[in-house]
Amino acid sequence: MERLRPKPPWVCVAILVSVLFLLYLPMLYLVGGSFIDQTTGNLILTFRWYQEVFADQSLLEALARSLVLAVVSSLISTSLGTMASLALFRHGFKGRRLLEGLSMLSLVMPELVFALSLLSWFFILKFELSLQTVVIAHVTFTISFVILTIKARLASMDESLNDAARDLGASEWVILFKVTLPLLRPALLTSFLLCFLLSFDDFLITFFTSGVGSDTLPIKLYTSMKMGHSPKLNALSSLMIFISIALILVVVRSKSFRDLWSSGAKVKN
Repeated sequence: MERLRPKPPWVCVAILVSVLFLLYLPMLYLVGGSFIDQTTGNLILTFRWYQEVFADQSLLEALARSLVLAVVSSLISTSLGTMASLALFRHGFKGRRLLEGLSMLSLVMPELVFALSLLSWFFILKFELSLQTVVIAHVTFTISFVILTIKARLASMDESLNDAARDLGASEWVILFKVTLPLLRPALLTSFLLCFLLSFDDFLITFFTSGVGSDTLPIKLYTSMKMGHSPKLNALSSLMIFISIALILVVVRSKSFRDLWSSGAKVKN
């Protein structure tokens, strides 16, 4: 007979609720401030600050630049990370363990150290800082998340399907595109959306590797705050929060994520 878990003490629940409340209270205050107009002396609900954001051409350009950057870097990271995962998981070669460790380096390295390392490398290679260097930097630090996700999916896959395809005369390329990649689709979608979120919200690495005219939305928000805080910045920050939450909901509620989660649970059991 399966034993039921005892209920947690009320003190633990109270501490958890208090911590979550303190963490999200500033965010709620920020979002609430983006819908309030205090210039008249009265608290009036308004969309004025959002209208000013969408009327600011420089902010719209930064938003478009952030979206393009996130999509491009996510596509490259997902493609390279998938190929790397297949090589590391299915092929044995000298130095494989070392490469596996290096592929996870960006997960444990402090972001500031990682950003300075990339900046130094671009300086050594004499790369002019631009949107292209930002793409390279984002691919470098997001590819680890792709490898981790794809390898977890590969560990749950039934290798007998590949063996059956070989017995039927399928080549390795046919197996890759007809068997392996379709089975990896949940992990591929999850990896892409995860990379998109990391790239879209990143500030520190982008700040060190971007050049003139390649400011993304987080950098634009930072430079605007140096000029003074305003409800318009609350609206801009709220837009970033809304986009991130929407993407997280898409990931969590998608069938691909549920399939990936269930496959991970099977491997754990």
